[in-house]
Amino acid sequence: MNAQKPVVTGWRCAACGTRVAISDVFSWRCPNSSASDRHHVLEIENTIAPLRSNGDENPFVGFQRYLAWDAFAATLGLEFDSRTKIICDLDDAVAKVAGTGFRTTPFLRNDSLSDALGFAEQGGVWIKDETHNVAGSQKARHLFTQLLHLIAVENVGRAPWRNQNERPQLAIASCGNAAIAASTLARAVDWPIQVFVPEHADAPTLKILSALDANVVRCARLATDAPGDPCVFRFREAIVAGAIPFGVQGPENAWCLDGGRTIGWEMAVVAENLAGALFSRMFVQAGGGAFATCAANGFFAGATKPKLHAVQTEGCAPLARAFEIANKTGGARNAGSRWSQCMWPWETTPVSLADGILDDETYDWVGACNAMADSDGCPVVASEDQVRQSFELAHRVTNIDVSPTGAAGLAGLLEMRQEIADDERVIVIFSGVRRQ
Repeated sequence: MNAQKPVVTGWRCAACGTRVAISDVFSWRCPNSSASDRHHVLEIENTIAPLRSNGDENPFVGFQRYLAWDAFAATLGLEFDSRTKIICDLDDAVAKVAGTGFRTTPFLRNDSLSDALGFAEQGGVWIKDETHNVAGSQKARHLFTQLLHLIAVENVGRAPWRNQNERPQLAIASCGNAAIAASTLARAVDWPIQVFVPEHADAPTLKILSALDANVVRCARLATDAPGDPCVFRFREAIVAGAIPFGVQGPENAWCLDGGRTIGWEMAVVAENLAGALFSRMFVQAGGGAFATCAANGFFAGATKPKLHAVQTEGCAPLARAFEIANKTGGARNAGSRWSQCMWPWETTPVSLADGILDDETYDWVGACNAMADSDGCPVVASEDQVRQSFELAHRVTNIDVSPTGAAGLAGLLEMRQEIADDERVIVIFSGVRRQ
């Protein structure tokens, strides 16, 4: 691997086509995004071929040259070894707070679950287990490259604040795992953070956020609000007031679409070295959509491209609706210019045991639809009964203490099981540890 040459060349808006240089500081959103038009999202332009890890157990080091952050930091004049040191130093700081730094997570065939679902020996269910990742889910992967961006800019003196005491607040809208991940990373570098949560945020999450010194703001649905998530509205107001977007929605901060790809890269490397049948399908729970987008984009950088099935619940399925409309109006791929026609907030109050994927809108629907179209996949809408079954099944036959949200990808597999041959290899990602 030539460690001196990053492979990311820039950004391009999936809605309007505007290009943004990889060297731009604080390139969170498309320049054409505004308070009245958030229907823009920057996508990474790169050429990853072939995909190779340098073997480091930290995925941000192992796949460093493929990161948009690495290409950005190179434009700041930082040499490769200096960029690696920033990653490692920040990872050490995170480990002091989280109890673990970023490490490649397990990706193995689960024999018990495969047997329970009637798969043959040559097929089966492979679980990517993110429950022991930083802050208990995959969310910190999305946020780490955002923090790397901020720290690199500070290190070279390009930040508009004079010292750490003048740092503007970070801000995130989240009901659970993303909030905990963001607050964990913020605490690691003593950066103040505002967390906008729904009124019904659960007690265990609020307790963790308090322990991490996050400034928690409960957000009620106001009669004066437009349709959509009040947490996102209050978050956007904070950004206008000077806070830095530090979340997992691509239209608000495209850098979340960079680090999230590491989970796909890890699986792709395993897949390329695996004897026997290729993986045929990948089930990924979808709330805001960045998880499904990044897992697929990372995996697709390898030699195989399983069908992506983005899983939502019957209590909130705006992505499935958008995919269907996009297919009827020009195709599910490159539908960003048809944003208003395809994606809008779910009309009824979202309800599900898998409450972590009840985003009123699938903000990163364009990337998720592209990945499904490219792989001949499709969305899956699981019933609430299947959501409950997946959670119960995960705890009955595996030793993974996953949350209902974290097991929601399995609910999609349950919905489609009769369509899947017994000798197929399928992927389910368990992301989100159960909190009590």
